[in-house]
Amino acid sequence: MTDWQPYREPLRATFTRTIGIAIVAGAATSVAFGRPARWPMMTLLMLWPSFGGHWVEIWFLNWLRPRISTTRGVQIAVRIAVWFVGGIGLAFGVWLTAFALTGLWRVPLAWWVAGFAFIGIELVAQLVLQMRGRPSFYNGRG
Repeated sequence: MTDWQPYREPLRATFTRTIGIAIVAGAATSVAFGRPARWPMMTLLMLWPSFGGHWVEIWFLNWLRPRISTTRGVQIAVRIAVWFVGGIGLAFGVWLTAFALTGLWRVPLAWWVAGFAFIGIELVAQLVLQMRGRPSFYNGRG
């Protein structure tokens, strides 16, 4: 049985990284949609996948992972499933926040697209960790 070490990081480091990601993603998204004036709102919305996504991953690493099989295939399948469901939940948070800020009642994409998009976001984030020699999804240490 693998003795998983809980993931720990100072909250200040979490805030700095996730807010920085939200600022850059908010700017990129607002420019891509031709609405640079909406950058502050897009930054707020991007906190859902950046800051919220961090907590989805922490929940998997510190609570769920120690409770499931240590078999690599099971770990991969469950982690991807958590990302998929977490992405759907985070997208719902984005949608509710956007509705509260704008009053527009429209769903911009199918629920399953949000799940797959979050998987993609997490795979890229994990690739950055892998490239830096840190524990990641790819090397099975993170």
